[in-house]
Amino acid sequence: MYITLSEAELAFRREVQNFLDEKLSQRLRDAARATPSVFVEPDIGHEWQGILREKGWLAHFWPKEYGGQGWTPIQRYIFERECALARAPKIAGMGLKLLGPVICEFGTDKQKSEILEKILSSEQIWCQGFSEPGAGSDLASLKTKAALDDDGNYRINGSKIWTTHAHHATHMFCLVRTNNETKPQAGISFLLIDMDQPGVTVRPIIGIAGDHEVNEVFLDNAVASADNLVGEEGQGWTIAKFLLQNERGGSCFAPAILAEIDRVKDFAASSPNGEGGYVSDNFDFSRSLALIELEAKALETTELRILSNLAKGRPPGPNTSIVKMVASSLRQKVDVAAMTVAGYAGIQLETARPLYSNTAAEPLTSKMAQLASPNYLNSRAWTIFGGTNEVQRTIIAKSALSM
Repeated sequence: MYITLSEAELAFRREVQNFLDEKLSQRLRDAARATPSVFVEPDIGHEWQGILREKGWLAHFWPKEYGGQGWTPIQRYIFERECALARAPKIAGMGLKLLGPVICEFGTDKQKSEILEKILSSEQIWCQGFSEPGAGSDLASLKTKAALDDDGNYRINGSKIWTTHAHHATHMFCLVRTNNETKPQAGISFLLIDMDQPGVTVRPIIGIAGDHEVNEVFLDNAVASADNLVGEEGQGWTIAKFLLQNERGGSCFAPAILAEIDRVKDFAASSPNGEGGYVSDNFDFSRSLALIELEAKALETTELRILSNLAKGRPPGPNTSIVKMVASSLRQKVDVAAMTVAGYAGIQLETARPLYSNTAAEPLTSKMAQLASPNYLNSRAWTIFGGTNEVQRTIIAKSALSM
């Protein structure tokens, strides 16, 4: 699929490029590049979020009546592509990209008036409470319970795991079981929980690369008012499917992957191979990287097809699972290629974070080599979070192939 940009779209791309040239400082670019985890740390993320908000582009994917831009799918693609090429910080999107659209679609007027603006201002930082120790890929089997007490408040008991940035969050949107007398999916509700209260405990999970990105969250008689129920009781599964479609296919993954492939190419072209040449001279390596690039371009075509359908008012459907599955595998393949280029220098594994701080250790050879191992180890999670690749294949088989 080839898309020829109109004059208006070309002008929009120039506007985005000029904005990034002017507002995206080299310090922010370098910090984003030196971040091996999925999202940047809050100091960088909130700074970039403020810059985007001032421009009016922070929640560009929200409906226009709630602060969005009313961009076409192609404009959104252009924006995300240019941000990826410029290496803009990837801010934690649990509030912006996941909860925001849910509130716009399912929230009450009170929830819209109280929550959306606080997401934009960073007054509220949200985390996602879906997975549990016994309910990751099988989300319908979650055990965390919420029951109304005599005061009209929900009392929540249970635990969540792999909760990204819960140690930074002020609030959590959470799937809870409100009914045990019906089928599993029908007994789930979508609840908003204040993290700053007795009964909420956050315990860090340190990844194999040394990153503190995810956490366990324990809920021991925590309280949420009935006003914090989104939608109706028992509607949580429907809302979760809406949210997960945004999580899995609401972003354009291919541009960022293709930009990283270009960086690996440059890395290979400047890294000695020990034989008087460079790693890029190795035929087998260059061939394998070219195959990864072809697959990434095929992914880009799939994303453009989804955008074309969205422009015609069609839902993305199970194609989002294809995008999530392929993008996750490609992310890992690119990081393997970078580790190959780094060679022995890639053994350096600095666990102190952030790697862009003044106190960060100096690289043995280059920043790319220093980041190779943390990136490789962190990206092992890509084929697990947001629904494992096995789950995506099941969705594709049932919904796209009718198997």
